[in-house]
Amino acid sequence: MSLAIEGLTVELSSTEIIHHLDLAVNTGERFAIMGPSGSGKSTLLRTIAGLVPAAAGSVHIDGTDITSLPTHKRPIGLMFQDHALFPHLGVGDNIAYGLRMAGIERHARDATVIELLERIGLPGLADRKPDTLSGGEQQRVALARTIALEPSLVMLDEPLGSLDVALREDLLLHIRSVVDQVGTTSLYVTHDRAEAFSYADRLAVIREGSVVAVGTPEAIWNDPGTEFVARLVGHANVVDGDPLGLGTGVVTIPASAINVSPDGHLTGWVVDHTFDDGSFQVRVDVAGVVLTLRSDHPSDVGASVTFDIDRQAVVRLAG
Repeated sequence: MSLAIEGLTVELSSTEIIHHLDLAVNTGERFAIMGPSGSGKSTLLRTIAGLVPAAAGSVHIDGTDITSLPTHKRPIGLMFQDHALFPHLGVGDNIAYGLRMAGIERHARDATVIELLERIGLPGLADRKPDTLSGGEQQRVALARTIALEPSLVMLDEPLGSLDVALREDLLLHIRSVVDQVGTTSLYVTHDRAEAFSYADRLAVIREGSVVAVGTPEAIWNDPGTEFVARLVGHANVVDGDPLGLGTGVVTIPASAINVSPDGHLTGWVVDHTFDDGSFQVRVDVAGVVLTLRSDHPSDVGASVTFDIDRQAVVRLAG
């Protein structure tokens, strides 16, 4: 199923949240929507689902305009951050809720529940209540309920936001695996760069209700285009290039482009250092510009560091 959004504008309480937004998602694609809090990510999902009306523009699924279609008639499954499981229902009845509302007969519902519990790695838990499950298990149940009706489009709104960091990586891989097994198109909303990059075939960056970048994770990382996108996706060295002899304007300098050497032409003084991912990140002040370098060893605050910058690897950014 393909998704096409054209000129979408959404207003809440007379405030424009989404501004003439255009977006295209291909059939079967794992697509992430990334942006800071308040950028309109969740509002966009709710508008696609029909929970929030569009003030202008259109939403098409496989070429069919669904902009005015009631929510229950849209071939879409939406999974909320807080899971929204019914506390008075067992796991099986939670998963089967949409099937029952759709008039699927009991035997078929039970068979689907058994299959989905196996798929999410929770066999035999149909009678358990949600409050007896861990946060990760509740998330899996919510995912099963979302895909139970085999929607053409699955939308996941910050699905790992309420979980411990230690759980997120495994559960993200699990969500991706289940979505791939189902073979559905999916939209994954997050403010977390690591989640977006790990999940998506492609992603869109949203700022104040508008799309400001679209591409593969690799393409956006290698050429973020703007200072806003570079900072959002985690570039450590987004700085003014002029004091470093790199020309006027803002640039981003990959850590791999900074070559520490006794014969280096630039000198900085260590501000501090931190340990992360098996190496030290050393921050140095160069003519008032603070750069982050990677090193196998910590450096004393105030120590001098000499280095060169590979100018060919520097990426110039728009404001």
